[in-house]
Amino acid sequence: MKLQLNKAHYPITALGPGRRIGIWTQGCSIRCPGCVSLDTWNPDRSRSIEVGALVAWCKRACGGATDGITISGGEPFDQPKALSALLDGLMYWRKESGQDFDILCYSGYRVERLRKAHPRLLERIDALMCDPYVERLTTERAWRGSDNQRLVPLTVLGHARYDAYLDVAATGPTRFQVVADGKRIWLVGIPHRGDLERIEQACAERGVSLATTSWRA
Repeated sequence: MKLQLNKAHYPITALGPGRRIGIWTQGCSIRCPGCVSLDTWNPDRSRSIEVGALVAWCKRACGGATDGITISGGEPFDQPKALSALLDGLMYWRKESGQDFDILCYSGYRVERLRKAHPRLLERIDALMCDPYVERLTTERAWRGSDNQRLVPLTVLGHARYDAYLDVAATGPTRFQVVADGKRIWLVGIPHRGDLERIEQACAERGVSLATTSWRA
């Protein structure tokens, strides 16, 4: 089974508690106005990866141990069969290794819709960050893009990890990370209004020109 993948990175600290693996799927049919990840919208089979190879990369990247895994996009539920295979692989790794890392999944769909359409997928996710991004609804709550979005614990582990964050403001200074791989600069997390412009200005002041950006078409 193959998953269309935009990118994966370890560690991330701005999308869930602890040091986590981040997985971003490619392709989104929701396309919320104001989304900062326009580069993840179009499906792209050339970016496909075998799910088994992705799980193996996760194990190598974190040295076999991680606090959690965050799956975002794109829209993960637009690839339900591949997402199912990925969740199976991650849960097998968790059981086999005796770890207690949690699985947090982002979706622009409402949880009510997902419970009807994909109940078996939700059984393998510990917590869901759901609902479409609404640009005008700014928020200070942890790990959300807009104030309407809901954090929904789905398992015993999910409640243990996320109940404390259901309605609290983001703690600490980390709203997003800046990651460079030599060719690209990635922004991991939830930037506030004006953050992207400030980053672009700071780059320009240092002689770095951003030829293309994910938040502009």
